[in-house]
Amino acid sequence: EHPPPQAPLLTFLLNNWSVPFMVGTKIRAPHALVMTFLFKSGSFREKLKSIAQATYAHSRNLAYFVFTYKGLLAAQSQLQGKKIPFHSFLAACIGGWLVFGDNNPINSQIIMYLLSRILFGLSRLAVQKGFIPQPRQDPFPLLAALVWGTVLWLFEYHRDTLQPSLQSSMTYLYEDSEVWHDVSDFLIYNKRTHSK
Repeated sequence: EHPPPQAPLLTFLLNNWSVPFMVGTKIRAPHALVMTFLFKSGSFREKLKSIAQATYAHSRNLAYFVFTYKGLLAAQSQLQGKKIPFHSFLAACIGGWLVFGDNNPINSQIIMYLLSRILFGLSRLAVQKGFIPQPRQDPFPLLAALVWGTVLWLFEYHRDTLQPSLQSSMTYLYEDSEVWHDVSDFLIYNKRTHSK
């Protein structure tokens, strides 16, 4: 089979800009919608603006990263005449530093999302390469127990170490749920603001 023809430059540029925007919108918009209406105060207009800003920032960063990564990958392959695994790592490191290096809530969530997948992936790779023996039974129940045990311990005794959105979710689940107002608590967010 012949390799697929390279896309013209304009198509390459458009695809590597528009596709990450679409992916970022699909990921961030629903998340921002739920988190904003559950945990943020403000007018309806302010909430919509917050959702739009978060969605745009996520999508823009993905687009910048994909463009940077693919550009650096192509440049390295062109310079060395071939593609090697280190090219991918180096291009992604540079892209990560430039695009996601600012420590803000959106970048933080993206990095934590990726970190959890990396840990799973490296664990599987270690088994595939023989560095770790194949488990005799599924280790997932133990992992689930340790993750939940650790996060609730942190929440109860070292809450400030957890990410703000996780703190908000856990406060709502484990503390606000102990307060009863009326039957509407079952229908809408039950944390009421006290009128001054």
